[in-house]
Amino acid sequence: MSRLLSTLLRLFIVVLLVIGLIALWELVRGSDALSRFRRNDTTTQRIVLKEVTALGKLELVKYTFKDIVEHEQINTFLPNGNAILVVEGEATGCVDLTKIQPSDIVLENDSLTIRLPAPELCNWRINHDHSKVYDTRFTFLEESKLVDNAYQQAEKQIRQSALDGGILEQTRQNANRMLLPLLSQLSGKKVGLIFTR
Repeated sequence: MSRLLSTLLRLFIVVLLVIGLIALWELVRGSDALSRFRRNDTTTQRIVLKEVTALGKLELVKYTFKDIVEHEQINTFLPNGNAILVVEGEATGCVDLTKIQPSDIVLENDSLTIRLPAPELCNWRINHDHSKVYDTRFTFLEESKLVDNAYQQAEKQIRQSALDGGILEQTRQNANRMLLPLLSQLSGKKVGLIFTR
């Protein structure tokens, strides 16, 4: 019996010693003393300028949307896949100033008339930093495809919601509100803006 007790005591001392060594290693490993022996990650990048594009679109309004999207993928033999997303997106209305020609600017006595191109929807996108997948069901190894399809449908809906919400009319109003005082001050004349259809 004393032999068994002696063996158990030795085993207990060995376990305590191992635990103490592990604790000591963790303490030393996290300290700055070993930092020069630590391997650091390195990242190498080579960025190449691909294209330079002149921009002339004057962004005048931005709509931000938040939506809950439920997307169902129809399957023939398996249960239909389903994804629920909480999506935040935005759409921007603008006027493309690069389309203005010299003939679009008419000066008569004390008035200046400028014909601007029709307002347009510059861009619309999902803000993935503020969107998340809430739930997926019956994906059967195709979860990423199902979620991608759901995001594509959500992006189309953001575009349509912006158009239905009057983003083009709001762009027109903001162009009048912002450009008329600026152009009047610069030209010293009464300015009128006309939008092409």
